Parts: sequence; structure tokens; C-alpha cells
Amino acid sequence: MLVISDATPLNILVRSELVHVLPTLFETIIIPPAVHGELTHPSTPAAVREWARTPPAWLRIQAPSKPLTCGPKGRGEREAIALARELNADLLLADDRAARSTAASLGVATTGTLGVLEQAAAHGLVVLEPSIQRIRANGFFLSDALVQDALQRDVSRRAAEAGPIEP
Repeated sequence: MLVISDATPLNILVRSELVHVLPTLFETIIIPPAVHGELTHPSTPAAVREWARTPPAWLRIQAPSKPLTCGPKGRGEREAIALARELNADLLLADDRAARSTAASLGVATTGTLGVLEQAAAHGLVVLEPSIQRIRANGFFLSDALVQDALQRDVSRRAAEAGPIEP
């Protein structure tokens, strides 16, 4: 599975000590130089800067050959979308609403940090509710309604996996 990422999912997963789920779920993730620049910027939390300065083997940096001229304001988001289109990526990790909307309009499938955590929970890598609490504790905003929907999907998934209850 070819996956491109914007900065926010990586940033929050590193800060929340949940980044370990990414290589198990996706094997390799590619980021454009602008995203790498955001992750190593002086205003970025130190733990994220350190992680990005010596990226793990499963994280590659690659520039898109053609910039995206429309879409979100952020250069990182535009480069990530352009790279996802150029490489015909299976998935773009992005949390910014404008970036996800632009990507969808261009035929690029997206998921955000919450979607990554739901997938990780489905693979038994994390327990969803405490993981959501961790990202929220690290400053990631999720509406209560969005969280409740995700938790309900998780309960339904686990119930389906458990099968019917015998009398």
C-alpha cells in the first residue's frame, strides 16, 4: 500500500507515542520535503523535531515533480496531495479539512489520525479509547460527536469479531 502523509498525523502520533502503529499498518510512508520541513521547524515540539531529523527506515522523503496550484493554503498539504496524485497513492494521511476536500475532489483517498487509530485498533495494535485520550491530551482536537462515532464503530467491529453469543 502506497501511503503519503501530511505533517499533522505524524506530529500528533509522535507526540502521543503512537507512531509505532504506522509501519505495521502501512509498511512505508512517503512525505514531501515541505512536510519534512514542518516536522523539523523550530516551532515544532522537540520530540517531533528529533524524530524527523533521523527518520525511521519506513519513512521516505520525496518531492513531487509538479506542484499543486490549487487547494489548501499550506505548502505541506499541497505537496502531499500533489505527490499522492503523481504516485497514484492508495491513501493520503491528512487531518486538515481543506486538504482532505481537495484530495477527494482529485480522486485521492484520505484518512486522518482518528482513522489511523481505528485501523490500528482493528489490527490489535492499540486500544482505541485510551489512544484517543492520548492524542487529545497532546492537543489534538476531535469533537465529542466524532469520538463517539469512532468508539461506536469500534464496539460494533469487536462485537462482529466475537461472533454471536451462545445461550
